[in-house]
Amino acid sequence: MKKHSPDLQKFLLGRSLLLQEIPFPENIIQDHLQHGFVKKAPGITGKKGAFLCQRCHNRKQRLFATFPCACCGEESHYCRNCIKMGRVSTCTSLYSWSGPAVDWASVLPPLKEGETQSHLVWDGTLSKGQKEASLAVIEAVRSHSEFLCWAVCGAGKTEVLFAGIDEALKRKQRVCVATPRTDVVLELAPRFQKVFPRIQVAALYGGSEDRHLFAPLTISTTHQLYRFAQAFDVVIVDEVDAFPFSYDQSLQAAVQKAAKPQSARIFLTATPSEKWQRECKYGKRNHIKIPARYHRHPLPIPIFKWCGNWPKSFAKGKIPSIVKKWVQTRLDQNKQALVFLPDIHLMEKALPLFQQLDPRIDSVHAEDPDRKQKVEKMRNRETPLLLTTTILERGVTFPNIDVAVLGAEDDIFTEAALVQISGRVGRSADFPKGNITFFHYGRTKAMIRALTHIDQMNQEARKKGLIDS
Repeated sequence: MKKHSPDLQKFLLGRSLLLQEIPFPENIIQDHLQHGFVKKAPGITGKKGAFLCQRCHNRKQRLFATFPCACCGEESHYCRNCIKMGRVSTCTSLYSWSGPAVDWASVLPPLKEGETQSHLVWDGTLSKGQKEASLAVIEAVRSHSEFLCWAVCGAGKTEVLFAGIDEALKRKQRVCVATPRTDVVLELAPRFQKVFPRIQVAALYGGSEDRHLFAPLTISTTHQLYRFAQAFDVVIVDEVDAFPFSYDQSLQAAVQKAAKPQSARIFLTATPSEKWQRECKYGKRNHIKIPARYHRHPLPIPIFKWCGNWPKSFAKGKIPSIVKKWVQTRLDQNKQALVFLPDIHLMEKALPLFQQLDPRIDSVHAEDPDRKQKVEKMRNRETPLLLTTTILERGVTFPNIDVAVLGAEDDIFTEAALVQISGRVGRSADFPKGNITFFHYGRTKAMIRALTHIDQMNQEARKKGLIDS
């Protein structure tokens, strides 16, 4: 065999996969191995006590386990950190492409005569803050540098990326937009496909039908990046502070592994970690801040309301009176609302009590099998009020809602979580105002810091002339 298979090339290029993940006959893979188009490497390197998973870069020895392997007849070690993606063990190999690069003429459609040299089809306009950030993204793409876009919730971070992605595509570069949550992938992919209608946009998440596609623009969960190695010229991580990415070093390593040695790395968030905030403050991190929303209205400021021992009220079959009044007011005004609670158990106990006010009230959480349908019913205004855990603290937009946090003093409601939850209010230009209330049984530092964070952003936006009031 002298020529390689273009289909196998596009499938494997930039990926690092187990043999059973490659949908090609084994004899074709072996032929490509013999001719140097494909290479294989050990799935796990090192020895007992110092193992390293070559797929997820896990080094935590407690996450390696043993099993009697039927293939090699010996006891093998495997990585439990990425086991859901197929077992990587000491006797399995990872396969990757080592042949020629893809011909981009077969990937990007040619621009028609008379067309501007752009793959972007968008007639929207950017605010002053968005324009500055958009130019910074373009510069990061051109210079293969790292850059943080620190933008308030609802600032229009997605639109800030359009011109930078277009610049990368014009340079025949491969782009990945990664995010910790599947919900956000499902929301972003159609938006990018709409503004880049001529190119292939792949959406990667657990069970995705696009997992075999080679695309110039990939929208992916950070977990799916375990399967990539030196694949992308531009890696953009949205919601970089979100769980589990912010806590999982193997996911952070996956982003580094998926990027080419010379690449642009762009991070987006409304709530950087304290470490990153200090680095920004003292000029140690390249960043730009967008302290105002695109519609030029200030961020709604949280209101603190003491509600007493609310778990005890639920245990007695009652909603705290001040919370009940807040909910009833929204129902009377036909104003949709989200009510955040600390955990699933409390939410399930509370739901029947809230349904006494209106049987259409519903609840949702991460493990809910009807999660997508319930969020869609909320979008369609079929649900007047939705009880939720922190699963809806980011990545979703409802145009005209009020929000309450019940039990805001709970440890799960960190400063970042409370800022993100507050950011669900007033996102639409048609409905830029709204109510965000923290119901609590004692104020916490996180609550005060969240309020201060939001207020300081509004002050900075006023100084820069980015809001009208």
